Order: sequence, then structure tokens, then C-alpha cells
Amino acid sequence: MSSPVRMPKPICLIENQRGRLSACPEALGVLQRIRQPVVVVAIVGLYRTGKSYLMNRLAGKRTGFSLGSTVQANTKGIWMWCVPYPDRTDQTLVLLDTEGLGDAEKGDTQNDTWIFALAVLLSSTLVYNSLGTIDQNAMDQLHYVTELTERIKAKASPGGGAGGGLEDSAEYLRFFPSFAWALRDFTLQLELNGKPITEDEYLENALKLKKGDTPDVQLFNLPRKCIRFFFPTRKCFIFDRPTSRKNLHRLEQMEESELEPDFVEQADQFCNYIFWTSKEKTLPGGHVVTGHLLAKLVETYVETISSGKVPCMESAVLALAEMENAAAVEEAVARYGGLMGQRLSLPTESVPELLGIHAECEKEALQVFMARAFKDDKQRFQIKLMKTLDDRKEEYCRRNEKESIKRCQALLATLCVELEEKVHNGLYSRPNGHQQFVDDLKDVEERYRREPKRGVMAEAALKQFLESKEAVGRAILQSDTALSEKEKQMEEARAQAEAAQREQEVQRQRQAELEQKMQDQQRSYEENVQQLKVKMERDREQLLEEQKKMMDSRLAEQEALLNEGFQKEARQMREEFQRLKEENDRVKKPSWLETALTVGSLFLPGIAGKAVGFVTNLFRRL
Repeated sequence: MSSPVRMPKPICLIENQRGRLSACPEALGVLQRIRQPVVVVAIVGLYRTGKSYLMNRLAGKRTGFSLGSTVQANTKGIWMWCVPYPDRTDQTLVLLDTEGLGDAEKGDTQNDTWIFALAVLLSSTLVYNSLGTIDQNAMDQLHYVTELTERIKAKASPGGGAGGGLEDSAEYLRFFPSFAWALRDFTLQLELNGKPITEDEYLENALKLKKGDTPDVQLFNLPRKCIRFFFPTRKCFIFDRPTSRKNLHRLEQMEESELEPDFVEQADQFCNYIFWTSKEKTLPGGHVVTGHLLAKLVETYVETISSGKVPCMESAVLALAEMENAAAVEEAVARYGGLMGQRLSLPTESVPELLGIHAECEKEALQVFMARAFKDDKQRFQIKLMKTLDDRKEEYCRRNEKESIKRCQALLATLCVELEEKVHNGLYSRPNGHQQFVDDLKDVEERYRREPKRGVMAEAALKQFLESKEAVGRAILQSDTALSEKEKQMEEARAQAEAAQREQEVQRQRQAELEQKMQDQQRSYEENVQQLKVKMERDREQLLEEQKKMMDSRLAEQEALLNEGFQKEARQMREEFQRLKEENDRVKKPSWLETALTVGSLFLPGIAGKAVGFVTNLFRRL
């Protein structure tokens, strides 16, 4: 697991210059180095509302984010600060601070809605920061939320339009973050009808709809519906003024003891809530986003916006899956190669020894792939990995044979030095010299067999060596005057029988190796199917959990709308619930037989082809 990235200060993630958004390479590089899951907290709101102070506090610093007068006017967009997550050593907290929205002084506000949309798309928790109370003016200033369906598509559609809307709000729940509203410089008493209420009750009361169908009522209800339908998980925080107005300009320099105690307590409650409840950024289906993946999302969304198109969340996820799955194959292959390099010493004494090490390394490599890959619905990338590892295994087998042949040939060359000298000096060219030659050759063979670590080609190398001595042996045999012609013929027949026996032994060994490899292919196939079964079941459980949360939110909103007397809107929530329920019913337990046949039909034919080719060549030699 990678160690947390420590950034001394924030850097710009997405620039907004001359009306154009662009991702900053330095910030992308920081994210790409984060292999941990990320929790992304973004804050949005009007300019000069104190957003940066809250984000600095989440970072555990007094200074850091500063998008006000201390920053050049042409430095805009979204700024990022990656810090270790408090009490979560396996996660990184990514804080995103956006430029102030609605600032007429900056001259160009056309990208404000895009910046708001990007904050929604990239975060797992979205904080909306505003001054004062939640009144109609505050709702009017939150018009960005009403434009989300115009700026973001949930699913790819043939027509290519933005698609969706409030009537399809459930689709957006798969991607959208939880929502917290921070009300700064709040001065009202939290009461309703003379009774004290909580901050959350204040928010829910402010989000109640008006009855009627006039344009004014529709305008009143639209932002409230958007918040209720898009962000079922909502929280509200109120903050007193932190200090006197004359001290606000030096808020970053003030010690905590100099601030209003109520504000300090409220800020602590806010931070504790964010730390406690914020979840890892996930993609639909529950796949956890790492810093590396977040960088890809940033690039994808910003490039789409810059090209003048509407970002489609489904398309972005599918494109991300394609890149990530290809990277997962590369990482798994690299892990396999690294493990084989550590554990395998060539030549091995037997093929099963090599295959056993291969099986261990393949299993670990497959686990690496399964942990990283997602939405590989047709198993294209898994099958690519299977074939690649099979090819790598075959390459190791060939290298194993070469190393064995090389070692055995060197060994035989050393063992037969004395025999070669006798042949060269003609010491076997005498009566009974052939028997002496045969005995010396047997001695070389016996000493050769006693040597360890000869490898899988030991018999084949010995056969090749003995064949190379057949011509010399025949010449010595024919020149041996102590033997009759009949004895010479018998000796020739004996030598041929031994040669045939050696050939049969080599072929028997090759056939056994083929069967061992076929068994290993079957084992590999079963391992792949088993790990795929586990992953599919885990993915299915995550999807069902996601669906349940969405269904529960629709039912809760339906009940609230019914209690408020909004039958039409409640009916809409009921229809969304029914669609989710039907989709939930289709998420049945996967057919493992179908999965096995899919993987097997695409992978095993290649194995069978190799076996047929080998057997054909074997029979040709025989």
C-alpha cells in the first residue's frame, strides 16, 4: 500500500482562465501517485463567504487555501489539497476549494455552473457555504443546482442530449455526493412555531414546497426539489460570526483562543461530522476511487467540457473502466513476472516443479487484477490476462528446456573428456576395443545420472549425446578383430534396441509433460472462474446495497411528500422506486455455469489447439 501523499500547501487542480477550463498537470501528477482510496470533500458557494477557512480547518491548518485578495485575479478554478485522513491510515483526504461563485468583479462568470457541476461530480461530500439564513434569496443564489441536469448526463443516450431531469433523479443518486449546508454568520434563533428545532430540522423546513402551479410557485419549488431529490443525505450547520468585523481580514493569523467560543465549537462539530461520515469516493456498483482514478476522472470531465460537450457520467465511468482494466492487466503481468523472477530458479528438476511455482504466481497476479479491474462484464480483460500468463508460462518452459540442455551438454562434455582422448589416440582400435568403448560410455552415462540439477531435458540431452557417438561406435565395432560377423550383428541389434528404448523414454516423458500442462491449464481455468465468482458475488452485493439505499431514499421522500400533501411529486417518487425495484429484481445471482462457459469458450480452445498440434507432431516423429 502506498504511503499518504503529503502536500505542504494547496495547488490548482482545474484552472479557469479566459473562459476556458483546463486540468493542471502538476496536480494530476500528485493524484496519480495516490494509490489509496480517496475521500473527496468539495466546498462551493458565493465569493467572500469564508469557504477557505473551513477547508483549512479540515486540513488541520490555519493557512493554506486562500482564494481571496491574496491570490492573483487570474488564478481561478478549483484548488486541491491532499492530506492524510485523520484516523484512517488507508485513505487520503482530498480537499477541493472552488473559486467564489457569482463574483461580478471577475468579469466572466460563464464557468460558474461548470465549476459547481465539477465539484458535484468529483466529490463524495459536497459542502455548500452561504451567509445568513435560508431564505428565498439564498435559494435563488443556489440556482446552480437547478442546472445540473442541463450540464450533466447520467446515462449515454442515442440523441446525445443532456437527458434526464427531476423525473429521472434516481439515476443521479448513483454518482452524486452527500450534501452539507454551512450557514455562516447565522443570527436567528432556531425555533419553529415557538419550539426549538435542530439545524437539520431548520433545513428540512426551508426545503418544504409550496402548493400551486403558477410560474412563481414553480420557481420557488425548483431549487428545493433539486436538493431534496438529488441529495437525500443532507446535513445543516450554523456558524456564529468568528470574530468582530474589524478582525475578519486577519482571521487566518488569529489564534483559536481569540475567536468566539461558540464559533470554535461549531467549527469543531462541522469538522468532526465531515471526518466521521464522509465516505470513499465510489463509482456506480461500489468500485472505490483511488487518487489515480480521480485524476482520470478530472481529465475526462474537463476535456469533455472544454470540447463543448455535456459530460456523461456513465460514459466517463465506462471509459475509465477501459483504461483501468488495461492497466490492471499490465500490473498483474508485472506482478507475475516479478514473483516468477524471485521464486523460479532454472532449470527445474521437473515440469511439475515449474508449473507449481507458476500456479502460485498466477494466483497472486490474478488477485491483483481482480482488486483493480471493474466493469469487465464480458471478461475481455481477464481473458487477455489468462492468455498472456499462459504465453509467459510457455516462455518459461522453453527457457527451462534451453537451460537444461545447456547445462546437460556442458556436463556431458566434461564427463566424456577421457573417452574422447581415447578415441582420438586410437586406444579402442584393437581386439576387444569395442567392449571397452561400450563400458566407458556406460560409465559416462552412470556418472551423468548421478549429477544433480540436470533439469527437464536430461534424458533428451543424454539421447542426443549417445546418438552422436553411434558412428564412432559402429566404426570401432567393425574394426574389432576379436568379434565374428554374427557377434557384430548382434551387437549392432543391441545398440539399436537401446536407442529405440531411449527414444520411447523421451517420448513418454514428453507425453507426460503434455498431460501435466493440460492439467495445469484446467487448474488455471478453474482458478480464474473461482476468483471471478467471488468478485461477481461481491460486486452483486455492493450493487444490491447501493440499490437498497436509493430505494430507501425514494420511499422516505415519497412519505415526506405525501405528508406535505404533494400527491403528484409523491407519485413520481413511487414510480422511481418501482423502477429501482424492477432493476433490483434483475440483479439476480449470476449463473456460474454461464460464466464458466464464457471464460472457457474464449480461452480453452487455444489450449486444446496447442495440445492437438503437439500430438500431431509427436505422431509424425514416431
